[in-house]
Amino acid sequence: MLAWIAVGVRANRLLLSAFALIALVTLVACSDDAEVTPTTTASVTRTTATPDATETTVTSAPISLMNCGYEVVLTAPPQRAVSMNQGATEIMLALGLEDRMVGTAYLDDAVHPDYAEAYASVPVLSDEYPSREVLLGEEPDFVYGSYSSSFGDEAAGSRESLAELGIGSYVSGAACADRSLRPEQVTFETVFAEIMDIGQIFGVEDRAEALVSDLQAQLGEASSAATVAEGMTVAWYDGGTEAPMMGVCCGAPGMVIDALGGTNAFEDVAGSWVEVSWEEFVAADPDFIVLVDASWDLAADKQAFLAQHPATSTMAAVQGERYGSVPFSASTPGIRNVSAVIDLAAALRALSD
Repeated sequence: MLAWIAVGVRANRLLLSAFALIALVTLVACSDDAEVTPTTTASVTRTTATPDATETTVTSAPISLMNCGYEVVLTAPPQRAVSMNQGATEIMLALGLEDRMVGTAYLDDAVHPDYAEAYASVPVLSDEYPSREVLLGEEPDFVYGSYSSSFGDEAAGSRESLAELGIGSYVSGAACADRSLRPEQVTFETVFAEIMDIGQIFGVEDRAEALVSDLQAQLGEASSAATVAEGMTVAWYDGGTEAPMMGVCCGAPGMVIDALGGTNAFEDVAGSWVEVSWEEFVAADPDFIVLVDASWDLAADKQAFLAQHPATSTMAAVQGERYGSVPFSASTPGIRNVSAVIDLAAALRALSD
């Protein structure tokens, strides 16, 4: 049955895409970018409304932007979107777009409390990634993922194949499949730029600007309130018992540590996450340790493990219980990163009292 659904969706999307391409041929032909990768199109124009609107407005202006080497071209804001990761889901919910979502998938932990009610109104397609057949069965016009794995063969399928069906797509810039297109270091500007992109795609630029302004204000307040001694080093311990997995230089952990005013104990290690040795962890001798809290690996269990491990039990931060904790979802670029700065700033203040 799912196979017949997928075939029907493909046929309908190809027909719609053909009409959309005729309308867009002039726009595409005028592009100066000789290296543009496959264009993603969606051709459904529907009624949209802001959460507090009493009247609806029809938006039909074409939308075009570059994302991870793709030129995303939409004839109108998406109306049947699917979010494939928690970071993407929470950005959409924070922008009040739950009424444009026909599905969501793959939470790392509980959705942010501020958006729990909105999240409950969106169908959950799968605990992890939905299959392509399940996804297409919802007849989406847009797929949004926080990781390039969202567009793997066991998930939505490639962005090229979705484009052939007239389905638009977006992936967080920090997770471009082509690593050369990723930012050298993720910053809050990277996060805010993604929010603005999604605001443009869905035709809610005002909401995106308001959200970014609010997050910037929260970030500034939390950063100024953090109690960080000069030269304080911070280690972001994701987990691992054979060898510790650490948040290093250039991903969301490094970004959060920078916002706190601390120095990442592994700032000289390239990448976002790297497995180091216990000897390297001990030698780094961080002043403060961030413990990632995940349902499959609790922060409390990590703390107990470090306290009894022969190598780490003698570390000053371990003996002094100088810890902070963040949910796993804060490890992904998104709105949770600001919350992580707020929570860790509070933990640092508590230690200094």
